Amino acid sequence: MTKQALVCPPRLAALALALACAGITPAFAQTSTDQADVLAQIAALREQQAQIAQLQQQNEAALRALEAKLGVAAPPPVVTPAPATAVATAPAAPSALDRLKVTGDFRLRSQHDRSDDDARDRTSGQVRARLGATYAVNDRVTVGGRVVTGDNDDPNSSDVQLSNWNDDFTVSLDLAYAQLNVGDLKLYGGKFPQPFARTDLVWDGDVNPQGLGATYKHALGNGGALRANGLFFVVDERAGGSDSTMAGVQLGYDSPALGGFKVDLSGAYYRYSLGSVAGADAGDWRTNRLNPDGTFLSDYELANLLVGATWQGPSEKWPVRVVGDYVKNLGAIDNQDTGYGVDVSLGRASKPGDWRFTYGYSQTEVDAVLSAFSHDNIGIATNYKLHAFTVDYTPMPKTMVSALWYHYKPNDPTYAGSNTPSDWLDRIRLFFLVNF
Repeated sequence: MTKQALVCPPRLAALALALACAGITPAFAQTSTDQADVLAQIAALREQQAQIAQLQQQNEAALRALEAKLGVAAPPPVVTPAPATAVATAPAAPSALDRLKVTGDFRLRSQHDRSDDDARDRTSGQVRARLGATYAVNDRVTVGGRVVTGDNDDPNSSDVQLSNWNDDFTVSLDLAYAQLNVGDLKLYGGKFPQPFARTDLVWDGDVNPQGLGATYKHALGNGGALRANGLFFVVDERAGGSDSTMAGVQLGYDSPALGGFKVDLSGAYYRYSLGSVAGADAGDWRTNRLNPDGTFLSDYELANLLVGATWQGPSEKWPVRVVGDYVKNLGAIDNQDTGYGVDVSLGRASKPGDWRFTYGYSQTEVDAVLSAFSHDNIGIATNYKLHAFTVDYTPMPKTMVSALWYHYKPNDPTYAGSNTPSDWLDRIRLFFLVNF
């Protein structure tokens, strides 16, 4: 019995007893700063490790033999699970549907025009429908397109007049482009979305240029951003004769939040080279002055400055936004070269129950902007004084109901054309918009 008591201690105790009996002393108890001593200690440790492993095997064999003599069932061997190894799984590649994004909108509008002396009052209705899509070919390349209602000879509008004995609507392609993403830079080619920060004073919201474009936006560490946009716009290309093109650049800055305020600045220069007007029509000339041969009297080199400020205030539903827009045509033949506008809005229109109220005033001289691409919200393209009042309400997600009142008249009686110089005209619009 005494012999068995000495031979059958717990396994760790048996291992320690075996080490003591062997006279093995751990080498890490000895220290030295000399490199040779360190190497010697490593060699000693490896030798001790081999001896310990051998003694453990001998001790296990002795334990099994004693358990067999006593008829004790041997416990199952202890298996230490190997540490789990993380298997790197590559993210699943997005499917074709994941890379496709479809957007669109539908607008139903009623319009009433009234004047004192120029023409009879008129009430009409318009419809606009747009359906667009983008497809990410890969991480760098995206292609996009959009079909719209409206006259394909009018770049300023996609509206269709409800008229013409119930004729079918005309539909055209107003976007077809490729986009290359390179970090903060996006490059465009084809007929693509307008790249510039804008108001209706210079660029109508429906105008989408064709040619080459680029947008750059770099976020700053303080929450602000730097912007740069460029465009080479093919206005009219001819096989025989001079082409008409536009080259433009815009630089911008968006400030971080400054105690509830944010400021944005944009400065641009647009230079038109109008060598050919053969592809233009009356909707492209509109109210700019022309030479007897039908060419433009002035050149168009537009310097444009946009300044915006937003104050969030105590309620997120009622931000205040002020935007000032100033343009000067450096290529005008005389002093009919300047336009400006100011818009003030209160509220937002992004969530159900939101209201937004906007007042704007703008004024242009006859050759301040190229009327082919400026807004067509009223019946005068340039040389106007305009007051605009807008109320927007969001009744449900993805919908909006709006009422607009434009009150305007010619600015300079010399260039009033068919309009009575002192006659104020009114245009009232009510519309319902659904977007997705």
